[in-house]
Amino acid sequence: MSWKSRGEPSSRSVISKKWTLLLCLGCFCAGMLFTNRMWTVPENKGITRRTAMEEEQLKLVSEGCNPKALHQKEVKRENKDIFGEVSKTHNAIQTLDKTISNLEMELAAARATQESIRSGSPLSGDSKTTDSSGKRRYLMVVGINTAFSSRKRRDSVRATWMPQGEKRKRLEEEKGIIIRFVIGHSATSGGILDRAVEAEDRKHGDLLRLDHVEGYLELSAKTKIYFATAVATWDADFYVKVDDDVHVNIATLGETLVRHRKKQRLYIGCMKSGPVLAQKGVRYHEPEYWKFGEPGNKYFRHATGQLYAISKDLATYISINQHVLHRYANEDVSLGAWFIGLDVQHIDDRRLCCGTPPDCEWKAQAGNICVASFDWSCSGICRSAERIKEVHRRCGEGENALWSASF
Repeated sequence: MSWKSRGEPSSRSVISKKWTLLLCLGCFCAGMLFTNRMWTVPENKGITRRTAMEEEQLKLVSEGCNPKALHQKEVKRENKDIFGEVSKTHNAIQTLDKTISNLEMELAAARATQESIRSGSPLSGDSKTTDSSGKRRYLMVVGINTAFSSRKRRDSVRATWMPQGEKRKRLEEEKGIIIRFVIGHSATSGGILDRAVEAEDRKHGDLLRLDHVEGYLELSAKTKIYFATAVATWDADFYVKVDDDVHVNIATLGETLVRHRKKQRLYIGCMKSGPVLAQKGVRYHEPEYWKFGEPGNKYFRHATGQLYAISKDLATYISINQHVLHRYANEDVSLGAWFIGLDVQHIDDRRLCCGTPPDCEWKAQAGNICVASFDWSCSGICRSAERIKEVHRRCGEGENALWSASF
């Protein structure tokens, strides 16, 4: 019994140590499991954020320190600076060009005024329309383009919208409006055609003779010479060109132009952009069609040739540069081409291209009187010598409108 009693405590002690070890290990494992699932360390997010920010900063720094990236940024910055300087320089050059252009036109106008005074252009005692040099200042000069074969047309215009005799002189003195038929001379100067025109001028005194050989294919040259001659002969705010088969309301034309009197470099008319006709033999064929791009292209915007007006500075520009201005086959295209590249204000006024009755008649009844009327199909009034009286009766503004108008 003594051995048994001695051995029992020894057996319990051994078992107790084993279970104690296992229990400790179990508790340790449970603690580790509990800690991983439930306990989140708050510093992890902060560390993560700081790490991301630090990585981004390090990336930027590394890119900045990259010689290649740094060089590219410097090149971009330099290009930007260069483009800015180029833009400033371009704007300065444009401003300088406009200033030079204005000075050239003013100088040319002064020269034209001096030449006009030397040539003995008509003067007036009206102080309201006389400048400091003593030269008469007019509102507009209206040049009616005509030909040797158009005597009946000229007579029909004289019988309708163009005042005659003392009324024409009164129109010049009181309203500042000059109206003349514009014609050159024949190929055989002093021939029967020239003598007939000279006799007509002695009778009516309403022709402006140009140093120009008449011919339909020479209308562009005639237009240049007309403006050069007109600006040297009369000092006016506007210079108008109209065909002899077009009906014109003079008072309405004057009221239209006077609204733009204070503006510079004006080009007024019915603006259009017709097709460039490359086919030979057709009317308005353009021999230099290839200059306008691919077949089927259209012209640049320009005023239709039946009637248009330009301010004095543009007429002076044509006068100065007439020897270097290129002439196209069509006179209205040529005029538009001369103004490309200039700081010109195009004014599109559809009252300068009304149709014949009933079109112009309806507009007159509605209080919108037309400046000019003609048939598009004929590029003028069809059979104008016969029909212009009817157009004048139905679409004319009335004689009182002209004399009561204030310009």
